[in-house]
Amino acid sequence: MKSEIQTYNNSQTAEDKEICDLLYNIIDKNLIEAENKIWHAHPVWFLDGNPIVGYSKLKGSVRLFFWSGQSFEEEKLQNEGSFKAAEMRYTNVNQINEEDLKRWLGKSIEIQWDYKNIVKRKGVLLRLK
Repeated sequence: MKSEIQTYNNSQTAEDKEICDLLYNIIDKNLIEAENKIWHAHPVWFLDGNPIVGYSKLKGSVRLFFWSGQSFEEEKLQNEGSFKAAEMRYTNVNQINEEDLKRWLGKSIEIQWDYKNIVKRKGVLLRLK
């Protein structure tokens, strides 16, 4: 784990750190080709410079965020924002279903919208995959 992500996870409460550590381990193990770093103050994974998944601490939970998640057609993921993003929120590490997360990560590789160039395209998203 990169030191900046370890520092992020370590800055959480014990329960939230456990959630963040498990999310990191599952994501990192399943997105071998992806680059990860702290981006906009939380851990994010990228493929070819395009953000695909990340997690962040919110007031009452840890949010798992998929930039193209609305296109996954997954009931458990909740739409987030006006683009194509979807999320799942966790308050306890036992709520993380590894099989669901692995499936969503597979879809995050196969289904991508071009967030990398959204500013250049003035808010217009194009499908990459």
